[in-house]
Amino acid sequence: MTVRIINRSAHPLPKYETTGSAGMDLRANIDSPVTLQPLARTLIPTGLFIELPHGYEAQIRARSGLALKRGLTMLNSPGTIDSDYRGEIKCIVVNLSDEPQTIEPGDRIAQMIIARYEQITWQEVESLADTDRSAGGFGSTGKQ
Repeated sequence: MTVRIINRSAHPLPKYETTGSAGMDLRANIDSPVTLQPLARTLIPTGLFIELPHGYEAQIRARSGLALKRGLTMLNSPGTIDSDYRGEIKCIVVNLSDEPQTIEPGDRIAQMIIARYEQITWQEVESLADTDRSAGGFGSTGKQ
């Protein structure tokens, strides 16, 4: 699938780093470093604008290494970019560590995954089909 993209950043286009990669890294398109205090959050622009085909979304997720090593992750994760959105992709970054963390221009801050979705039509009914689990909620599977 080919996706139209505008790159207004000084960085290369996102790319898959390995043949098995599901996501492409997004880079911070900022002029100067941004320091986040513990539990602070900010919106980091990427300089990227995309045109997804109908039936697809872009999911914005945390980078696992950044989350583990520095405590930086994405709020509203995964964030969804709808196929009819044409604005700049921006990432809501939060510092969950107990130390200030600095994001430098060009840092890889998130990953983007393109996924297919379907829109549904609701059918209101009076009951639903039974299953082995039925209404068992959080932590209910695997209990005897």
